[in-house]
Amino acid sequence: MTPARDVERLRGRITADGSSGYRAEPGRYHVYVSWGCSWSSRAAVVRALKGLQNVVSLSYVDDSTDERGWIFDGRSGPDPVNGFSQLREAYEATVPGWPGRASVPALWDREHGRIISNESGTISLDLSTQFDAWADPDVDLYPWALRWRIDAFNTWLHQDVNNALHRVGHAADPVEHARILRVLFERFDTLEERLRTRRYLFGPIITEPDVRLWLSLARLDVAYPGLLATNIARPEGFPALWAYARDLYALPAFRDATDFAVIRRNFADNFDQLHPERVVPRTSLTTWTTAEWDTPHGREEVGAVRP
Repeated sequence: MTPARDVERLRGRITADGSSGYRAEPGRYHVYVSWGCSWSSRAAVVRALKGLQNVVSLSYVDDSTDERGWIFDGRSGPDPVNGFSQLREAYEATVPGWPGRASVPALWDREHGRIISNESGTISLDLSTQFDAWADPDVDLYPWALRWRIDAFNTWLHQDVNNALHRVGHAADPVEHARILRVLFERFDTLEERLRTRRYLFGPIITEPDVRLWLSLARLDVAYPGLLATNIARPEGFPALWAYARDLYALPAFRDATDFAVIRRNFADNFDQLHPERVVPRTSLTTWTTAEWDTPHGREEVGAVRP
């Protein structure tokens, strides 16, 4: 029997030469994302950093879901590509009787009229590397010389930071909850030390891990304290990490893909689903203001060292 998680995954890849069956072409692809979903926001940030706004189109589902899942309504407006009223219709057009969740991000191929991928990591990677003929030539989020280091870094970043912030809400008991938090803050210590001497994670240029880390940092203040049952998740005790987060937020690619109000509301509305075991109680969220996010970060003076 095919595992349920595999049924829910679509793994098509885009390649510059079309060897995957999906050639990188301007105007062919569209990405469906959500303001509240960190995994899908990665694609929005990468697309903007690479300057692909006129090459790969993008739209947002509504800020919340109903019994049908993600819908197109409210401020997000109708689906601009197919006129769908709900994202599930795009999945049904791809696999009739689609058995899984209709998740974001979803990469739509106009030529074949189907979703080719819903894997956030590979969608972002393909946007980073396969559209260079139309992308900003000065932006390389996945440099050849650093790829093996970036891959290794991303492995523990995903496991111990990005995914840990989701897993902690599903901790089966206080012991597991404490173990996840311990590893998480050990990683924060590692990141703090690294960012004291590097403006970005791999030196003077933004790379793919910076996008991954930002999406978790942007949610530490507005959402995760309620799941972690502590405000020490706020990186005030990590001055380099907090300044680094403000440095990224100052860039339009990060700022324009971030809506703190939606993130906060999404987590509040889905607290019980995100934290089913109730190992720790719901806590009130004390959040930074936009003005605090806009305070000078002083990162321009941080020296670049070899990664």
